[in-house]
Order: sequence, then C-alpha cells, then structure tokens
Amino acid sequence: MNTIKQQIEAGNISVGIELGSTRIKTVAVNEACETIATGSFEWENVFKDGFWTYSLNDVWNGLQISYSAMTDAIKAEYGTTVKQIQSLGISGMMHGYLAFDEKDDLLVPFRTWRNNNAHDAARQLTEAFGVNIPERWSIAQLYDAALQDAPHTSKVRYMTTLSGYVHWYLTGERVLGVGDASGMFPIDPKTHAFREDLLDHFNELYHAQGYTQDVRDVLPKVLTSGEDAGYLTEIGAKLIDPNHELESGCPMCAPEGDAATGMVATNSVAPRTGNVSAGTSIFSMIVLDHQLKRLYPEVDLVTTPAGDEVAMIHANNCTSDINAWMNLFAEVLDTMGTKYTKEDLFTRMFEKALEGDEALGHLLSYGYVSGEFITDVKQGYPMFIRSVDSQFNLANVMKTHIFSAFSTLKIGIDLLKQNEALEIDSMIGHGGIFKTERVAQSFLAAALESPVSVMQTASEGGAWGIAVLARYLVDGNDKKLSDYLNQQAFKGTDDLVINPKQEDIESFKNYVQRFEAGLPLERNAEQYFEDFKSEK
Repeated sequence: MNTIKQQIEAGNISVGIELGSTRIKTVAVNEACETIATGSFEWENVFKDGFWTYSLNDVWNGLQISYSAMTDAIKAEYGTTVKQIQSLGISGMMHGYLAFDEKDDLLVPFRTWRNNNAHDAARQLTEAFGVNIPERWSIAQLYDAALQDAPHTSKVRYMTTLSGYVHWYLTGERVLGVGDASGMFPIDPKTHAFREDLLDHFNELYHAQGYTQDVRDVLPKVLTSGEDAGYLTEIGAKLIDPNHELESGCPMCAPEGDAATGMVATNSVAPRTGNVSAGTSIFSMIVLDHQLKRLYPEVDLVTTPAGDEVAMIHANNCTSDINAWMNLFAEVLDTMGTKYTKEDLFTRMFEKALEGDEALGHLLSYGYVSGEFITDVKQGYPMFIRSVDSQFNLANVMKTHIFSAFSTLKIGIDLLKQNEALEIDSMIGHGGIFKTERVAQSFLAAALESPVSVMQTASEGGAWGIAVLARYLVDGNDKKLSDYLNQQAFKGTDDLVINPKQEDIESFKNYVQRFEAGLPLERNAEQYFEDFKSEK
C-alpha cells in the first residue's frame, strides 16, 4: 500500500482511457503494468436521423466522470491525490466518421462503426483498390458522402476516429496509431503508413466526383507503438480532470482503436497469435505470418499497434440482445421485490446455460440489433424462434443466446479456415462476456474448434491495453512490443485454458446450420416490420 502510494505521489503511474461502445473506462497502472485503480461511465449509442451516433458532449462528460471515478478510488484506497502521471493513452471504437471543416468544427454528427449506409461506396473502393474496404471504414464513409453529394463533403478538411479526436483535443496533435489508422485506410505493411498508391487512386476517384481535397491532407499522421505522439496540454488536462488536479506535460502514446488495445490486453501482437474481443460487437484478430492468397469481403486487413498485418473478422452484433434479455429478467426480479446484484444475475444466468442440452432445445436466436455484413443482413431485428415442441427452458434460452452471439463470427472464421493455411499458436478471449468463468469461454472454444484462453487482465480490456501502451512509450527502451509484453506486462500472469469437447463442437456446428438456414427470415424482416423502426 505504501509503495503504491509513493508511486502515485511521485507521478510514476500511467493511465489509459478507452471509449468503448457501452462504457468509457479509465485504468491506472504502475510500472509493472498492474492495475491500481479503475473508473467507468456507461453510455449507449442512439439511432438518430438514420445513423448510429454518440453525442460529443457525452464523450467529454463521460471521460471526466470515468477519470474522476478512478481518482476517487485512489483517494479512498491510498489516501492521496493524482496530480502527475508518467504517461497517458487514449483508445476508442475503431472506424467511423468524424469530419471537420477548416475551422475545426464538426460537420455532421459522429457516425460510428455500426452504420451500414456506405454499401455502394465500400463496394466501389474494394473493386478499385483490390483491397477489402468495409462500410464502417472511414474512407468508405467519406466516399459515400461524395457519391451522395452530401452538402458537407466539399468542406471536409480533416477526418479522424474517436480516439484520434480525443487525442487531438488533449495534445493539439493530428496523429493516429497504426492499428486504428488501418481501419480508416489501407496500410502499407512495409512502411507502416497509408499506402501511397491507393492514396493517389482515391484522389482520382474523389476528384472525379467534383471534389478537390487531397486525401493526404484529410487523414491523420500514422504512428507506431513507442513513437512520441505529443504531450498533454494545460487545456487537455482540464478537459480530463474537472477538479483541475491533474498537471499537464505528460507524454502521450499514439491513440489506438479498441481492436489494437484488445490485442495488447491479450498479449496477441506476435505472428500466429489471435484473440476474440466480445462486447457490443465481436471480432477476432489473427496476426498473420504470411499474406492471404486472395481478397475476402468478410475479412479486414488491419494491423497491430506495431504495424504487423492482421486478419480481422468483425461482426456488428454480440452482447446487445443478451443485455436486453438480462434487463427483462432484472425487471421480473424487481417486480417480485427480490434483492440481487447485477453481477450475480449475469453470473447465475450464464452458469445456467451450461445445463442446456446439445440441441439447445431446438431454439434459435438472432441477436441482430443492427445489420450484419457477413450474413448479408442490411437491417437488424432481434429475433427469437422456437417450435411448438421445443424444450423452452431457461438453460436452453441462455445457451441459445450465447451461441447466437458467437455464430456470425464462426461463419467468418470458418471461411478462412477452409481457404487459407492459417496456423494459430494461441487464441485468447476478452471482454465482459467472459467474466463468468468457463461459460462463454467453453462455447467459444466449441465455435472455433480450438483451445481458448482467458487471462486475468481480460475483464479490464482495452483500457488496460492502452495504459500498457502508454507505459511502453516511457519504459519500452527500444524493445519490440511483443517482447515488452512478455517480459513486463504479462510476467507471471495466470490464464485459464479450455479445450473444446467434441460433443460441444458438433452441437455448435448443428446450431450454425440452423442459424444459416433461418437467415432469410432475418433478411426479410424489414419489409414486414418497417413500423418497428424507432429513433431514440
């Protein structure tokens, strides 16, 4: 206790702040990358004027509340105040569209990764580049604005991601970590910068639409892990800490996306390692040791924070529908006047899923709150289906929801397994869905047909990952990021490894067959339930 207190008072702690899809989390770590305090703020996206978005006022309000909760925890635990910090890092949801004019004013509300509006733009860029460009990528959003002749398009002077936006306001630097940047525009694996040939090609396409900007001027500067990314300004310190106790001047690491910080949080940055990050969305990151043989629309090519190429399979939907069902169960308990904690409710419900039968009671669930590219669903409608002779009980309901959360990802990964000679030495799961020990982890192992590990750092997620990157900035000493993680951040870290059972593998295969067979119901729901759309 005294040692940590002394470290805090000496300013020898690093802080990471991640703006995730359901919460903004702050983590403080010591020089051994051990978590000493956390704080968080819960928020949700809203569907407004045809786009999924978050208010930028909520960005700063939530960031301040999250940071204050962390410092309050330190005051309560160690009896001291955070004034100086060794280094700081910002992480956020990848992709999306934050476009600014010459006066640095936001041109349109923030558009998140969840939007499926840029279908034609993404298809045209993919064909032109010979590289998969998903709809959620920033460049697809910009090109869609050009194709639609949106009024703001000619005014765009700068475009960045959520982490890049916050970092810019804290430091004045228009930079972005290569992992996050790889979800904006294709990266050259040799230079770790945006591909020059494709920048030229995009300019040709963009100018053909009547616009004159050079995309090089619009995009941020790309940095790799360990590179200087600026310093916290006085204004930046006040934006983070409303109590004005935090001092300015600490170095900041390159802002990164949640996929990149998830790789750090699971020690999955070396070739032939991989991880699955499960939250509002779910995605797997597999660090490649060779180039893929061909283009796959279902697979993004992104990078680690160090710039190594990664095959990313991203599904828009994972836990949102599960959370909705858990809220319903909580409402039942509240109605009955039952005392419980949210954590205990999730734990008991997830553990119940282990009692589900191999056929999952012949139940079927589509937890699609939004559209899904991998399965060609344009508009999501959460759907639960059962036959009249189904085994409709709590165990099978919960097991079905968790299987459904992993099904779309499995479809994408199976595609790569069938067509590419991928070798993975380790696969690690992280995110809140793995907090209940063994449950989701066992089901994911069955889905992937391979062992899955969960580390004790998994529940801290990307906020811990960006704190570690901030620490690497000042303590890396020219080590490779993978070496630093092995020797420092994960030294002595325990993990739980689960090998899939053959009967569970077969159970998941059979479920996915039913899942794929029923997809026409989900795809066609929009034409029958148009009135179900709502704006919050």
